Amino acid sequence: MIGTKVLEERESKYNGHLRVAKTIGLGTYIQANGLTQSGGIVESIWRSTLKQINKLTNQSINSCLILGLGGGTVAKLIRKFWPETTITGVDIDPIIVELGKKYLGLDQANVEIKIADALSFLTIHHSQFTSHFDLVIVDIYNGDKYPEKFATENYIHLVRNNLARDGIAIFNRLYYGDKRSQAVKFGNKLKKVFANVEWFYPEANLMFICRTTIKKV
Repeated sequence: MIGTKVLEERESKYNGHLRVAKTIGLGTYIQANGLTQSGGIVESIWRSTLKQINKLTNQSINSCLILGLGGGTVAKLIRKFWPETTITGVDIDPIIVELGKKYLGLDQANVEIKIADALSFLTIHHSQFTSHFDLVIVDIYNGDKYPEKFATENYIHLVRNNLARDGIAIFNRLYYGDKRSQAVKFGNKLKKVFANVEWFYPEANLMFICRTTIKKV
């Protein structure tokens, strides 16, 4: 892209080639193998999604868990929508988190950061703690690949089990090309676990907004 300034490039065991870039139109963003992971277009996608959540729920969001924290775009938006909420962010890749702190202001979002595998974190939290989350964000990608272990019904049940009553879980899936059929199959799995699943389409993504109880009309 003309006018793009590359600020830093790193190699990650988990996300491959990471590049921090800045443009006039998109601001600063982090890409993994050419796909934007944090900042830029990702911010507008999540802003529209969280606006939708704000419309749908009347309850307070006192605690939020982000699985796939990345550079912290979602965390910063959640902090704006629900300033008093407690945010826990989990990511297996310390390098992308480091870049988020350095370039995207993650260190100013007041997030309890856990460098860990999302599956292991949920398993341990469910077995050791009685607390549950009002909002769980599942945004787990390695570049443009959604790890298969996070697409199983077992994992979906684990997310549900860590939700508070009347809690909301949002699963982000890419929605273009052959990824459309994968996303639809995943949505059908979600219907088996959650009482209510809404499909929301921002940009080239499909967001599944899931509730543990039937939505009140």
